[in-house]
Amino acid sequence: MTAEVMAGLAKGLAVLEAFGASSPRLTISDAARATGLSRAAARRCLMTLTDLGYVTFDGKFFAPTPRVLRLGATYGESVQLPQLARPHLTAVRDAVDESASLAVLSAGESLFIARSEGTRIVNTGVRVGARVPLYASATGRVLLAGLADDELTEYLDSGDFPARTPKTPVTADAVKRRVEHARAEGVAISEEELELGLISIAVPVTDPAGRVVAAMSVSASAARVSVDELRTRFGPIMQRQANLLGRQL
Repeated sequence: MTAEVMAGLAKGLAVLEAFGASSPRLTISDAARATGLSRAAARRCLMTLTDLGYVTFDGKFFAPTPRVLRLGATYGESVQLPQLARPHLTAVRDAVDESASLAVLSAGESLFIARSEGTRIVNTGVRVGARVPLYASATGRVLLAGLADDELTEYLDSGDFPARTPKTPVTADAVKRRVEHARAEGVAISEEELELGLISIAVPVTDPAGRVVAAMSVSASAARVSVDELRTRFGPIMQRQANLLGRQL
């Protein structure tokens, strides 16, 4: 394993993968045999997964909960979303003359999975596959706003918020205020909080059940576009395309 790999996370995922059609319930010994872990390590993983709500325990057997389905659902959505989103991102790009992107929540970060590049010589924003911190980005705040209250609290309590620029929110309270504003307004704006000279706007993409599955965003140079223009001109265009995309999910 490289220094970047979290051994505990790898073990926990191995235990989750041990559940299946032929093994819907596992004892600690079953999990240890299936993964090659020691009984003590398997027990720690199972108890952690139980505490996190991914597994239940009846005193002998552990079994996965419906929360596990969200992991697979996220993958399925992220696979089809880029194709579905492309025409909507293109429509936004053509209307505002700036690159438009789509991001999903992934491993505690905002992961960009689709993008429609603008025609300018120098483009702002990020490439497909890039990750940015949730607390400092417009997409991240939209995605955080879509979490349940307990999930948001867990993120804020465990988060570390290093400054990316002098304008970055670096405390849990500051991040929470921005997320609550995004939740109330249905839009988030990052004003040079991720990178100096860069302003961004993001709106949620919600499925028919009302669940936030992605964030649609546009980034622009602060010297070229004002925050007021982001809010009044870009915002309605993006919300329309985000709503159209959400109806396809």
